[in-house]
Amino acid sequence: MAGGLAAQAVFASDPALTIYNQNFAVVRDSIPLNLKAGVNDISYNEATMHLEPDSVVLRDPTGKRALQILEQNFRADPISQALLLNYYEGKTIEFESQPEGAQGKKEIIRGKIVRSGYVPHQQAFSQYGQEFYQAQMAYSSPESGGGQPIIEVDGKLMFRLPGEPLFPALPDDSILKPTLSWQLNTDRSGGLDAELSYVTGGMSWQAAYNLVAPEKGDMLDLVGWVTIDNQTGKSFNRAKIKLMAGDVNKIQNENAPRSYSKAAMFDSLNGAAPPVTEKAFDEYHLYTLQRATTLLDRETKQVEFVRASGIKSHPVYVYDGAKIDYNRYNGWGFENIRNDRDYGTESNPKVWVMREFKNSEENHLGIPLPKGRLRFYRRDADGQMEFTGENTIDHTPRNEMIRVTTGNAFDIVGERKRTNHHLDDNRRELDESFAITLRNHKKEAAEIRVVEHLYRWPTWEIIEKSRDFIKTDAQTIEFRVEAKPDAEETVTYTAHYTW
Repeated sequence: MAGGLAAQAVFASDPALTIYNQNFAVVRDSIPLNLKAGVNDISYNEATMHLEPDSVVLRDPTGKRALQILEQNFRADPISQALLLNYYEGKTIEFESQPEGAQGKKEIIRGKIVRSGYVPHQQAFSQYGQEFYQAQMAYSSPESGGGQPIIEVDGKLMFRLPGEPLFPALPDDSILKPTLSWQLNTDRSGGLDAELSYVTGGMSWQAAYNLVAPEKGDMLDLVGWVTIDNQTGKSFNRAKIKLMAGDVNKIQNENAPRSYSKAAMFDSLNGAAPPVTEKAFDEYHLYTLQRATTLLDRETKQVEFVRASGIKSHPVYVYDGAKIDYNRYNGWGFENIRNDRDYGTESNPKVWVMREFKNSEENHLGIPLPKGRLRFYRRDADGQMEFTGENTIDHTPRNEMIRVTTGNAFDIVGERKRTNHHLDDNRRELDESFAITLRNHKKEAAEIRVVEHLYRWPTWEIIEKSRDFIKTDAQTIEFRVEAKPDAEETVTYTAHYTW
């Protein structure tokens, strides 16, 4: 086997990224290698600062060349002033200083670096736990003198730099950017474009949706954006970018693409192609940017990925009138709740405003929507858009209903009063009655959903009621109340509990 060669520096071509909405990404680069049979020393300094070293895969994508990594090293401590001071500890270097009051005049001072003040391993705090963190902080805390340089000048010690340090040269093993180095063994000589893949932190994406309603009516126009954030320490030029949506634990094989109407993914703008396409990927969804884009380090980039018009929606008013101090009742069970006469008797006057619409193709959507923030706007009479509320959605499959709370109603008020309470422990039963009053001060009618929780005991029945209700789960009922303009409506009921 041939001996090791001099280190060969390699550079990547246009990269590809798959960014996950869990604050990490997979980077794929194609790097040209010129190898000789035997052991080769390779250096690659185009990696990110937050690369996970044990995720690295280096291979011949054609499968024609065997590549064996004998050793891999990753260094993410690029040269800085503090690190160079650390390299020159115990040595005397020159400092350029400008005395006070001496404009334009600088002098050279020679000083010995007794201590650099460099605190290593900052990125290891999270990995090695509290004990490591405390030790490092003790080393770097001002109380212990850590983090401060000590420079000897003319036999005296200074706890600061006497000027701008002038370093003689870079140490032989210094690096300017995060660097991967390999000892790479191959069976024959020749060039190839190797494929490098790795997982990196410091990158994320999220979705945001802007929905606009006209001055009158509830038809919505929707524009969705993806926001990509790059904090990896590396810029990506002309990158092919994919966005993975879903709660990913393990990526498996790709499923066949799923097609959607152009009106859903991107409203037809003179026949323009959609900037982002979507397809299923195992249990997740991939959104692919159709144009290569440059993503600079510390850059936040937005790309439009969905546009739709004519989405039917309607407001939903919900009154959940029981005001409960959950801090006070934390840990209470049914037995305690049943015997507390005052539980749930305080009234919450606020009526929630919710907006709902169906994510279906018939409703001009019908695409998997990644989790993100929904912002609602309504046009005023002068055409200006006014902000009317916001909330978030989780990953929402196609054909599911989206319902989000956007605030509290201004002109609809609720009031909930208990009108009767009778507990009979001997007969093991409890009767409790309520009157819920709704006052609609709007100029139009509004349907209000009155939600009541049967919280006293699991076994119950409604023995008196002023109107029909819907049982939504084992201990929740809902009254649908049509409140007329400038009118008041009252709902009454009595719940009978047995145990």
